[in-house]
Amino acid sequence: MELTKKFVKAKNPCAGGYRWFVRGHNGQGDYQSLLDALVADGRIDDACWLLDQFGPIDTVLRVDTIDAHAIVFAGTLEVRSGINVDTIVRAGRHLCTEGGIRAGTAIIAGGDIQAAGNLASGGHIRAGGDISAGWGIQAGTTLEAGGHCRAKWNIQAGGDISVRQVLHADGSLHSGRTLRCERGIKAGADVTAAHDLLAAQGILAGGAIEAGNHIEVGWGMKAGAGISALGSIRAGEGIEATEIACGPGYGIYAGLQVRRDAWAASARVVAGRRPEGLISGHWEEAD
Repeated sequence: MELTKKFVKAKNPCAGGYRWFVRGHNGQGDYQSLLDALVADGRIDDACWLLDQFGPIDTVLRVDTIDAHAIVFAGTLEVRSGINVDTIVRAGRHLCTEGGIRAGTAIIAGGDIQAAGNLASGGHIRAGGDISAGWGIQAGTTLEAGGHCRAKWNIQAGGDISVRQVLHADGSLHSGRTLRCERGIKAGADVTAAHDLLAAQGILAGGAIEAGNHIEVGWGMKAGAGISALGSIRAGEGIEATEIACGPGYGIYAGLQVRRDAWAASARVVAGRRPEGLISGHWEEAD
């Protein structure tokens, strides 16, 4: 794709970036070549802006490894050994590697992010499609997936976690703010959020389920250890754990999506002892 002054000016670029384009490249140039030149000149924000304006391309770049200050590629990046950048790695379409990905500030793809190894960013991780890692996923700030998010180890973010499909970690899941999943959550160990913990379907955890504010699920939740929140606990169906505890003055609600005459089958609340603040659901003491 060839960009001209007319095309670029129609997008209302910043004055400094437009001067760079006109003076350094005579007001025209190949799309990807301009992205490469912007990154080489340290104008990474301008490169990301250009990609936001003109979108992805179908080109696939296959390389052995990437070790750079930053990379912004408009198509699909396929890297055999791994990716290591000081700041940002961004692909207009997919980002795939048979190794791991480490970035100082951001890992972004318009489509899927797939890493056979570890996925780690000092800032955010964002994909328009699925995110998958053969090891763990760690984001310094936010983690966002437009599809599924899966890791063979722990998933953690210093800020919000937002996933449109299923969120699954073989290890633990932790969000430093709100953890929100528009389908179900499954973890081999603990599922914790410093603020709200929200799932449109259910939560299944091998360890504890904990939230610094509210827990709310559309279906049921089951934990291998306790379930606790400093706010309320709300489930469309049943709740099962070793112990269930809500915050002072709040309540525990099960069966919110179930008829009352079906609570015994579909809205069971099971724990070692009856939780204080239980408002709804069919209470059963654990064996």
